Amino acid sequence: MPEKFDVIVVGAGPAGTSCAYTCAKNGLKVLQLERGEYPGSKNVMGGVLYRKQMEEIIPEFWKEAPLERPVIEQRFWMMDKESTVSFGYKGLEWGKEPYNNFTVLRAPFDQWFAAKGVEQGVLLINETVANECIVENGKVVGVRTDRPDGDVYADVVVLADGVNSLLGKQLGFHKEFRPDEVALTVMEVINLSKEKINDRFNLEENQGCTIEIFGDSTKGNLGTAFIYTNKESINIGVGTTLSSMIKAKLKPYDLLDYLKNHAMVKPLLAGGESAEYLAHLIPEGGYHSVPKVAGNGVVVVGDAAQLVNAIHREGSNMAMSSGKMAAEAIIRAKERNDFSEASLNSYREALYNSFIMKDLEKYKDAAHTFEHHPQYFKEYIPMMNQAMSKFFTVDGTPKREKQKQIMRSVTGTKGTFKVIQDVYRAWKAVK
Repeated sequence: MPEKFDVIVVGAGPAGTSCAYTCAKNGLKVLQLERGEYPGSKNVMGGVLYRKQMEEIIPEFWKEAPLERPVIEQRFWMMDKESTVSFGYKGLEWGKEPYNNFTVLRAPFDQWFAAKGVEQGVLLINETVANECIVENGKVVGVRTDRPDGDVYADVVVLADGVNSLLGKQLGFHKEFRPDEVALTVMEVINLSKEKINDRFNLEENQGCTIEIFGDSTKGNLGTAFIYTNKESINIGVGTTLSSMIKAKLKPYDLLDYLKNHAMVKPLLAGGESAEYLAHLIPEGGYHSVPKVAGNGVVVVGDAAQLVNAIHREGSNMAMSSGKMAAEAIIRAKERNDFSEASLNSYREALYNSFIMKDLEKYKDAAHTFEHHPQYFKEYIPMMNQAMSKFFTVDGTPKREKQKQIMRSVTGTKGTFKVIQDVYRAWKAVK
């Protein structure tokens, strides 16, 4: 008879490992399956890890985890073809313990995190694909893998199998996601000396910087680009919704090359050596796309549950929190020996009462608004850059007159009512 576990976790990303670690730490017998050669080999993340949610799982993890740099500055660029309007925040307090967030490289971090789970008793098996859930009498009782005699059983199966979540689709928890509900992100790791990084980003030892870029980085299409500093490399990437990519006939790697050669970006990368290319689908549907997250003998966490806040580039923190909340629900279910949907639904309740769903609800219409009103990226960001150029050019024109000229330029192009309407629509989408 096949061996039975308390919990089977499908996937070894932040969500799956958070759940596996927490369950094993509380005495449950846990099997974790990873389709990649090792945890992190199939994962892509821009490279920012948030301290708060990780520390709730492993206190003072930063003292041993393979982290890159504590982030002390977050910049935002509204970029046109030859200019950028920049704003942000730099706080030296973020560079002191307990820190705020960190840049990371996913492969070493995910391997370290999964190894911490193994230390707690998790049985981790790599290079194993879970092809389908085993369902008996309306309850998930295990998974069928691609290994010989590969059926394994458990009281609860945790789906942490990523944005497409084929297992969740098999169970009818979600349908095929629309092109406007997912984004394709491509990223490159570029090796660069620590000295050049510190000089170009105005950093000192053990300080990091992130730059989020909007506008011309995606050729005016809905999406963002990013630049993150590591110890001796830079993560640079760009992503747009699949619908925008299809509509504009964009090729993802061409878009990345365009960004790397942009006049505002190229000097930051000069002399760097390409180390790795990565591409991945990211859930972008937000609140309206979150599927059913609990059923009889099964819960769904992380990207598989569409838990990404694209507006604030938050995903790993939501993944970890969801994994921990799912584990806590499973532990309570084990105490009751009740693994029904009604019992596991405490995970759903915890999720919807947490910052995750509250933030996703706040921005529930943002992606839809900006997707269907492309003028925000295609027209208003270039207008902003032109306005700043005009205002800061010293040519003898009084500043009051410059302000009038800028307003006439904006309202003359769009019309006063249209501008007011667009401003109100954007405010309503993110308020």
